[in-house]
Amino acid sequence: MWFDERPPPDWTVELPVGMTLLNSNQRLHPMAKAKLTKALRGAGRDAAAALGVPHFDRVYVIGELRPVDRRRRDPGNWYPSAKAVVDGLVDAGVLDDDDHTRLIGPDMRIGQVVKGSQLVLHIWDIS
Repeated sequence: MWFDERPPPDWTVELPVGMTLLNSNQRLHPMAKAKLTKALRGAGRDAAAALGVPHFDRVYVIGELRPVDRRRRDPGNWYPSAKAVVDGLVDAGVLDDDDHTRLIGPDMRIGQVVKGSQLVLHIWDIS
């Protein structure tokens, strides 16, 4: 598994299982997309705050999609969800901003199957 190739993350932020995710292949009405984005951003903020993730100057982030089944998927299609969660990390004070000087990633990967599916962000401090 990709995770075995690097040191364990400093923090792992897990969104609730079964949360509706954004996919770049979806063609949603702008208001529906904004509603999902807001929910993901809030979930990321709340999860980081609940864990007590500290402030970092610079991080590397891997987004892990834990799918509902073993079908083939392009993990990059779930980048819009990971981006919204990263914005939630900024809201929680984990990062000052998510620009290129503070953030590498999120790079998307497929993880193990989870009933209901789940999005998880793994965070490494690279300050």
